[in-house]
Formats: sequence, structure tokens, C-alpha cells
Amino acid sequence: MITTADKLKQLLSEQDSVLAECAAPVNAHLRNWLIWLISEKRSANKTIDAYLADMQGFFCFLTDHLGGHASMQTLEQLSLQDFRSFLAARRNDGLGARSMARKLSSLRSFFKYLEKNNILINADIKHIKSPKIAHSLPKPLSPDMSKKLIAEVKNIARSKTSEDDQWVDARDTAIMIMLYGCGLRISEALNINGKELYSIKSGVMSILGKGNKTRIVPILPIAINAIETYQELCPYVSEANDPLFYGVRGKRLGARAVQKKTEKLRYQLGLPESATPHALRHSFATHLLTAGGDLRTIQELLGHASLSTTQIYTEVNADYLRNIHELAHPRNR
Repeated sequence: MITTADKLKQLLSEQDSVLAECAAPVNAHLRNWLIWLISEKRSANKTIDAYLADMQGFFCFLTDHLGGHASMQTLEQLSLQDFRSFLAARRNDGLGARSMARKLSSLRSFFKYLEKNNILINADIKHIKSPKIAHSLPKPLSPDMSKKLIAEVKNIARSKTSEDDQWVDARDTAIMIMLYGCGLRISEALNINGKELYSIKSGVMSILGKGNKTRIVPILPIAINAIETYQELCPYVSEANDPLFYGVRGKRLGARAVQKKTEKLRYQLGLPESATPHALRHSFATHLLTAGGDLRTIQELLGHASLSTTQIYTEVNADYLRNIHELAHPRNR
């Protein structure tokens, strides 16, 4: 797992490409903003990477747009038209509404940080409207499809005669069951270390999720059995700070390996393109909801900061809302 110190070192190195487009005072505040995002706001690694890339694009644009490197004075004096010109340039590059909204979010975060720390105030950025994003729904697999996917991984593992192949398929089986049976994000599953094994075998574990938020997740017996089978076959030992799930070269398994395995299984089973590792997490939430699980509990299990994020699953399953209405409305009693 990448530590905060490692991430800071990596980011400050990557920041050099951004620094070339800024005056020295801007460089210092940009650096402090990144440190604040990591150490205080505890933003996810992917969020930090995206913000840094967005700011690099913004300062490159300003260099061309203003005819020189951005200074603190120019940042404070940027007009509504300047910000709109930046977004228009990105739109002409072919960016969609979601990417545009993210770039605007990056800019707002930086300028909000500057204002909060009494460095400068730019009122115009507050008046830019975010682009409208088409409302998309999660695409869960049906219960049968989910079971079919996991069963196929198990069958492949049983059919292998070589121990070298068996442990890899046993690993993949355990990961798929953790994604569907526990509702984990793929990054959460792959970041589990050996020190968590005792908790896992006791039926519950602590997961460090998005935004470095910790939640408690129950572990099903089928998941415990799958992990134990994988451990028996795996040639690598998981000590306290070692990864639970290893790649064939003895290092922590990467997400791409799981995605490629899922793509292969999807093709073999004739499943839709929406059958991805993350779709198993969507399936976990949707199937719990269908079986009568309440939104607050599902929110906790998924690690959503806001209930509104979890509520999107009610749109996937209209029957859930209908059943709640029938059970709760006084006219139905």
C-alpha cells in the first residue's frame, strides 16, 4: 500500500512539469495545496493524480492564453471569461461533461484553498456553472450471472493439474467472492495485508476505503473458505505488512490482472460488457436491497459518505421502492 509519505514524494516529483508553467509564488502555494489534499483532507490517490493533471492543463492553457507564466496577481484577476475560455478549449479537445466537471472541481478546490488561507480571492470562479452530466445508473449483474461468474472461476481452478496454475485460479476465486460477497472495491480487496487474516477468519474485518475512510465489513464463510484455499496453494507467505493477494512475480497483485481475468470469463460465458469487477460491488448492493436490506446498512457496508450515493440503487430496483410504499403507507394497512 502506498503511504502518505510515499505519495507526497511521488507527487512533488510529478509537480515539476506543472512548476514550469507557473511563477515561483504560485509554485509554493500549489505545492502546499497538494500537501493539504493528501495529509489533511486525505483525498484518494486517484483524486490527487487527477487534480494534478487538471492543474497542469490549466496552467499550460494560461501560459498561452495570457502570453506568460501565471502569477498570483493574474490568478486573482482571472475573469469569468478566462475560466470559460479554458473550459471551451477543453471541450474542443473532445472532453465530455463528466471530465469537464472534474476539471472545474479541481480549479475550485485550489482557489478555495487560496481563499481559505487568506492568500487571494477570485470571486468569478464561484459563478461558473458545472456542465450537466447525464444521469447514469449502476449496472449490476443478475444473481444468476454473478453466481455463474464465480462458479466458472472455481471450475477452472478445479480443472488445473499444475500447482502453479491452481494457486492463481484459487486467488482469483477468493477475490471475486470478496467483491461480490463483501461489496469491496477492487482496490480495497487488493490492498488487504497479511495482518488482516486473523480478523477475516473471525468473520469481520476493517477496510480502509475511499478517502481513507475506515468501515467494518462482515466476511461470509464462503469467502473465508476461499481465502484459506488460496493460502494453502499460494507459494508466497503473507506476513503482517505483506499483501494477501500476490501476483505471479511475488508482488502485490494489480487491478489490471483481475480486470483481464474478468474480461476473459465474460467472453467465455457470454456475459454483457458491463460484467466487470466493479459490477460485482454493484450487484452486492442491488441484491441486498432486493432482499429487503435497508439503505442505511447498505450505505455503511459500501462505505459511502453520503446516503444519496447509496440511494441510486433504488432507481435500479424500482420494486424496492414499491414494496416500501406498500408496507408503510397507512392506506395499505
